[in-house]
Amino acid sequence: MRVVVALGGNALLQRGEPMTADAQAANVRIAATALADLARDHQIVVAHGNGPQVGLLALQGAAYDPATPWPLDVLGAETEGMIGYLIEQELMNALPEGSRCATLLSRVEVDPKDPAFGNPSKPIGPVYTAQEAERAARDHGWTMVTEASGGRRRVVPSPLPLRIVGLDAIKVLLGAGHTVICAGGGGIPVMRTADGRMTGVEAVIDKDRTAALLALGVEADALLLLTDVPAVFRHFGTKDQTAIGDSTPEALEDLDLAPGSMGPKVSAAIAFVSAGGTLAGIGQLSDARAILEGRAGTRVIPGKAKTRRHKLSGRKTSGLTGADQSVSVWLDDGGAIV
Repeated sequence: MRVVVALGGNALLQRGEPMTADAQAANVRIAATALADLARDHQIVVAHGNGPQVGLLALQGAAYDPATPWPLDVLGAETEGMIGYLIEQELMNALPEGSRCATLLSRVEVDPKDPAFGNPSKPIGPVYTAQEAERAARDHGWTMVTEASGGRRRVVPSPLPLRIVGLDAIKVLLGAGHTVICAGGGGIPVMRTADGRMTGVEAVIDKDRTAALLALGVEADALLLLTDVPAVFRHFGTKDQTAIGDSTPEALEDLDLAPGSMGPKVSAAIAFVSAGGTLAGIGQLSDARAILEGRAGTRVIPGKAKTRRHKLSGRKTSGLTGADQSVSVWLDDGGAIV
């Protein structure tokens, strides 16, 4: 079975932990153990988040030269290399001798007219106090929002992914028996200019959205979206909260979920299964195998067959096509398949 595994940023760096190299290395080592367990029986493709890491690099860059901060596409590329290296090294340590693994920097094209550019919503970086957030907004021009915890975080545009550039290279490596680590942090956001050139863009693409696109592109059998919570819950955070086990896209479409946390995961799972995927699972990293085997987490499986028209990557289209074998499948911001 071919499985795309998307590791959440908080699965690699636990909430409240210091953003140090030692803390991240320790968490990556734990993640690699779970990944290696899956890789013994399945071919895996690994994607990962980068929210805490890209936020830290942005802070470091601003401290060096507040007037000319590094753009987010460059910071995204740096985190892809850094996190990919750590995962690859620990995964190779955990896998049998002779195993093959490759880490790729992945550009992901977005639409310059995506409405997300006018509505920053993706949290990145650490949690600030009100005073720290006010200073960061003043000094760096960042948009800050207040979280449920009372802390404040920076938010940036999160446009929908149109296609993964270089998907053919990923498929060649998979065909040669490599475990591939790619599309980190949702990929490096790029867009085409009016003259056809590709350029980086100041945004962060949601890694779950890109992971669904990746899973469809490599024709994966399953998509695992792993984080630090055990499942998707109805009435989360209340005395009536209930974990959802196996469900269908139709049953999950009406859930009211936070757009900055579980919402994108459920939307990604719905999109993957609705476009032909066999299984999408959401849950804890430590439960990866159990989710795949139906013993833990929330699992989205095909429901009643329906003739449905999909809104793919925010554009109307009739199929999964592309001269370079790229695939563009997505749904609208509300999680609806139309």
